[in-house]
Amino acid sequence: MSEISCRLLQFAVADGPRNMAADEVLLESAATGVASLRFYGWSEATVSLGYFQLEALRQRDPQLAELPFVRRPSGGAMLVHHHEVTYCLALPPGQSWQTGESWLCRMHRIIAIALGERGVTTTPQAAGSAPPFRGDLCFQHLTAGDLLVNSAKVVGSAQRRQRGALMQHGSILLAQSPYTPALPGIRELSRCDFSAAEIAEAVQESFARSSGWRLVPGEWTSAELDRIEHLAMAKYAQDHWNRKR
Repeated sequence: MSEISCRLLQFAVADGPRNMAADEVLLESAATGVASLRFYGWSEATVSLGYFQLEALRQRDPQLAELPFVRRPSGGAMLVHHHEVTYCLALPPGQSWQTGESWLCRMHRIIAIALGERGVTTTPQAAGSAPPFRGDLCFQHLTAGDLLVNSAKVVGSAQRRQRGALMQHGSILLAQSPYTPALPGIRELSRCDFSAAEIAEAVQESFARSSGWRLVPGEWTSAELDRIEHLAMAKYAQDHWNRKR
């Protein structure tokens, strides 16, 4: 059996429209057979709305209403991307890539191993035991497979599918943001202070070991870069997308 290879894209920081455009482009590339994994950061604190959420929700909090915002191509609840590392995994159709096991749980298990090797003990939220939704933010809402430190959520993810391909992206909350003081991060919960680059590298290593796949450092193609810029400007930076609900 030939070894499965997945492109590993270099950690980068961008604004909300370009980050979401890049994730959509990875889904498009996955539909053509290209698997990719990337980790990224945000150039400034940014609100992202789940695809189905009302835009008015972000205006309930005056602090959040002042931040730039973008609507994600995936579902879920509102996030404030600040002191975190974000990942995106995009996989082609087929059982070689998608075995039937949920990649939400599988990726979270990979992240849990990486954090555990660095002294942070997490537990997955059990199915059927989540407390009622208690706010507008994703990290106030516990769903099966979310990673917790004590009772606080520190890792959550969402998905989108297209032509059989899968795009999954998620956030690893490294530290509390002044915009969301009710949400402690790994720093506050475990007294471990990590950089985004450090956690990205740790998860990459855990991913390669757990999956058995070969992560191959790669670059965006020129066509992908052009497509990212087009989607960022024509879609993710536009009110017709961001305020559509």
